[in-house]
Amino acid sequence: MPEPTLYKVGGAVRDRLLDLPVKDTDWVVVGATVEEMESRGFKAVGKDFPVFLHPETREEYALARTERKTAPGYTGFSFHADAEVSLEQDLLRRDLTINAMAEDETGKIIDPYGGQADLDARLLRHVSPAFSEDPVRILRVARFLARLQPLGFRIAEETLELMREMVQNGEVDALVPERVWQETMRALSEPSPQSFILALRDCGALATIFPEIDRLFGVPQPEEHHPEIDTGVHTMMVLEQAARLSDDAQVRFAALVHDLGKGITPQDQWPRHIDHEEKGVPLVEAMCERLRCPREYRDLGVNVTRYHLCFHRAGELKASTLVDLLQKLDAYRKPERFDKWLLACEADSRGRPGYEDRELQQPAILKRAYATCREVEARAFAEQGLSGPRIGEAVREERIRRLKAQRG
Repeated sequence: MPEPTLYKVGGAVRDRLLDLPVKDTDWVVVGATVEEMESRGFKAVGKDFPVFLHPETREEYALARTERKTAPGYTGFSFHADAEVSLEQDLLRRDLTINAMAEDETGKIIDPYGGQADLDARLLRHVSPAFSEDPVRILRVARFLARLQPLGFRIAEETLELMREMVQNGEVDALVPERVWQETMRALSEPSPQSFILALRDCGALATIFPEIDRLFGVPQPEEHHPEIDTGVHTMMVLEQAARLSDDAQVRFAALVHDLGKGITPQDQWPRHIDHEEKGVPLVEAMCERLRCPREYRDLGVNVTRYHLCFHRAGELKASTLVDLLQKLDAYRKPERFDKWLLACEADSRGRPGYEDRELQQPAILKRAYATCREVEARAFAEQGLSGPRIGEAVREERIRRLKAQRG
C-alpha cells in the first residue's frame, strides 16, 4: 500500500509564520482513500466529508477534497474527496490566502496562492471568487480581523467589496443563529473584539445580523458625559476596554449590549436617553433568544444593561439603595457574576475619550459594600426567634445600618 502524503494546513502554518502559539494542528492527506485511512487505525468523525482522528494524537486528518456550490446558504455544498485530489485543489477551496498554505514533513511551505506575501503585507484576502458562496466566511473574516488587527492586519479592499456584494445579494440572510453565535463568541474572545463588529458594519452585514447594535451608530449622547458623542462609537470603546479588563467573553458580551436601549430613543429626545437602561432589557433578551445564547450570557447582559447607571452613581447611592442593588444582582449567591458585572460596568465608564486610564472609585465602593453586607447572615436572626419574611427584613435593616456606620 503506497504511503499517502501528509501536510500541515491552515492555522498551524499561519500561526507559526506569525510567531503565534499554535493551538491545534490540522492535517490534509493527499493520495489516500477512506478505506486506507481506516485500515491504518484512523477513526472517521466527519459527517459531510472524510475527516479522521489520529489513533494516538487525536489530531484531525482530512482527505484532500474539492467542493461545489449546490444550493443557497452555508450548507448548500457537495464535496468530492478521493486519492486523485491534489493539495493545490484542496487549498483553493479555503477562505483566505493566509489559511491556504501547507507545510510538508520536511518543513517546506507550499503556498500556491500568495499567503506568505499577504502575511507580510498584513492583509486578509480571499483565495478565489468561490469565497462568495459561503456566508459564514463573512463572519470568519471579521473574526480573523478581531484576532489579528493588533498585529496590523486589515481586510483587503477587493475582499471587503466581495463581502458587500454577498450582503447585497442576501447571502447573509441564510445564516442560522447557532453559527452566528458560535463565530461571535469566538470573536469576543479575541484580542480586538470591537474589530469584529466594525468589520461586519463595514460590509453591511451588521444591520442584518445585529440590527440592535447597528442602529446605535449615529445616535448622539450628551457631550458632557460622552465626548465621543456617538453611541455606536461609545459601544466599540466600551468593548475595547472590556477586552483590556477581562478575557471573559461574558463580560465582553455584556459590554457590547449594555446600551441597546439608546437605539430606540425617539429622535426628538436626543441626545438624552431617559430610562434607556430598562428599555434596553427586552432588546437584550430578544437578541439572546434569537441567537440562542447561553443563559449566563443573557443574565449578565441583562444585569449590566439594567443596573450600569447604579455603578456610575455608586458614591451617591443611599445605603438602602446599595443594599437593594446587591440583592437585585443576586450578589451573595452568585459572587462570580457580581465580579463580572463590576468589570463590564467599569468598561462602560472607561469607554470614553480621556477616561480610559482614569482612577475610578466605584469598584472599591461596591466591593466594600458587598463585603460588609455579606457579613450579615440570616442565621443570627433565626436564632433570635424571627421567622419568615421578618428574617429578610431584619437582614436588610442590619445591612443598611452597617453601611451607614461604615460611611461615618
